[in-house]
Amino acid sequence: MKVHEYQAKELFAAYGIPVKSHRLCQTAHEAVEAYRSMGAEEVVLKAQVLTGGRGKAGGIKLANTAEEVENKARQILGMTIKDYPVQKILLCEAEDISAEFYVSFVVDRNQKSVVLIMSTEGGVEIESVAWEAPEKIHRHSIDPLIGLPDFLARRYAFCLFSQIDEANQLAVILQKLYKLFVEKDASLVEVNPLVLTPTGKLVAIDAKMTFDDNAMFRQPEIESLAELSEEEQVETSAKAKGFSYVSLNGEIGCMVNGAGLAMATMDMIKLQGGTPANFLDIGGSSNPRKVIEAMKLLLSDSRVKVVLINIFGGITRCDDVATGLLAAFNEIESDIPVIVRLTGTNENEGRELLKGSRFLVAQTMCEATRKAVDIASKSY
Repeated sequence: MKVHEYQAKELFAAYGIPVKSHRLCQTAHEAVEAYRSMGAEEVVLKAQVLTGGRGKAGGIKLANTAEEVENKARQILGMTIKDYPVQKILLCEAEDISAEFYVSFVVDRNQKSVVLIMSTEGGVEIESVAWEAPEKIHRHSIDPLIGLPDFLARRYAFCLFSQIDEANQLAVILQKLYKLFVEKDASLVEVNPLVLTPTGKLVAIDAKMTFDDNAMFRQPEIESLAELSEEEQVETSAKAKGFSYVSLNGEIGCMVNGAGLAMATMDMIKLQGGTPANFLDIGGSSNPRKVIEAMKLLLSDSRVKVVLINIFGGITRCDDVATGLLAAFNEIESDIPVIVRLTGTNENEGRELLKGSRFLVAQTMCEATRKAVDIASKSY
């Protein structure tokens, strides 16, 4: 789960991490009023969208008069950045910068720990630094049983600073960032850039956080910040109905029982030259209603040209799946072709139920995926 910069900065401030004063605005008029109330000579207007690349897209602008604030706010609020329409802007007090740094905590599954990543090359994408100058990136695994005590925080801080005052400031910020990361079940906390001002102060002028979806049951205040995209809303709704669903960019809708079989089905589709529209695991239940809801979910995707249903009957009974499919198309009007492959428990009964229906029945997974790919290719 992602949050906006202004939400991340509010969390930063709550944990004592230094940030500049800021105001959230939804109109150009609000931006002008915020500018006047802040009393700052120069401000930064920043588009609030749940994606990166705002600066490159023109979503970050400087202004030092009320007229400039209004004009640039109108420009930003009319933008779309990576398919995200800009509906909010953050007005921040501008800061003089002597140097920029990168600091983040992230879960590293290879290390099986949280990893602290730091660089003197702040203000640019860390992926670019890793590619062009990997020697400028410092990585430190954090032992969860030890955390980040004073001596380690200072040791890591001296990787970026040689002056004791600056290193001490960074050490305190690192400890507070790590505490925030752990206590809020984050999967990423990133400051890019963390700036050093001419007066020798460290300030986080940007803030990025993502959170572990699986931990939201114990983070209701974080969960309340969620702004789900249309695809994420569909995935959340599917989860509430007992499905594991992920939207993809293909044309072949997939309904499968079991995550492993679902992955294998998508691999077979790719092998045959097609592209899956989704990952959908309906689980091991033999509930016909579940099949109906799954079919409605697949057919709601306008990109789907054909539906492939691949069921291995273990706990799930093939005849219950067939019953659910027949019931689904009593409720849904659609001319999209549906290919069904049933094997396992009560497979013969399931196939018998589908005889004479609108469904195309396949005996093997290879046959089913080939049919799906052929139909999808002819629909263009």
